[in-house]
Amino acid sequence: MQINPSILSADFANLESELSEIKTADMAHIDVMDNHFVPNLTIGQQVVARLAQVSPIPLDVHLMITDPDRWGPAYAEAGAASVTFHLEAVSEPMVLASKLRQAGARPAIAIKPGTSVSEIRSLLEHFDMLLVMTVEPGFGGQPLLVETLEKIAQARALIDSSGAKVSLQVDGGVTENNIAQLAELGADSFVAGSAIFNHPDRALEILKLRTLAENAAHKR
Repeated sequence: MQINPSILSADFANLESELSEIKTADMAHIDVMDNHFVPNLTIGQQVVARLAQVSPIPLDVHLMITDPDRWGPAYAEAGAASVTFHLEAVSEPMVLASKLRQAGARPAIAIKPGTSVSEIRSLLEHFDMLLVMTVEPGFGGQPLLVETLEKIAQARALIDSSGAKVSLQVDGGVTENNIAQLAELGADSFVAGSAIFNHPDRALEILKLRTLAENAAHKR
């Protein structure tokens, strides 16, 4: 069970300090938004490169941008350990996955709440992770969309039937109240933003989330 805190909910004026407070997590989740694919603007390649230099844990970069075919490899070259791009935005997903791997990053693919899991069936073997968005991408602090829960179970069934070694990540509205259910449905990687950064003791919250997920996973 991986816990990847999203720095979208961190203090952007003190990111190095904020990263040091989540060093017990598995990866730091970095949301890159371009105000085109999603209606929000965050950070770009230069900031990601600098974060990679100071972060005590690897970077899990989530590209919510148009034309990831063009821009995606630069984030791998900037030091990201994992680079996720959206099925809805990419032109040649297998080509981009190969380029990311060649640049030293684990390729991952994401789908928005309105995209069917079946659309990634033929692509799954080319990726190390599938991200199922449990909110509409673009803003942190949103509550999890209940209608996305079924997609997590569908994604887990697809991964298991394929035999591919693919992690299943969920992103959006993950909290102490629902992480156990998400783990029981088959998720094994969890992005949590406000649930961690709004907590005074980030390490304690990471431990709580991990423990809840691990205990629930044993019930599957």
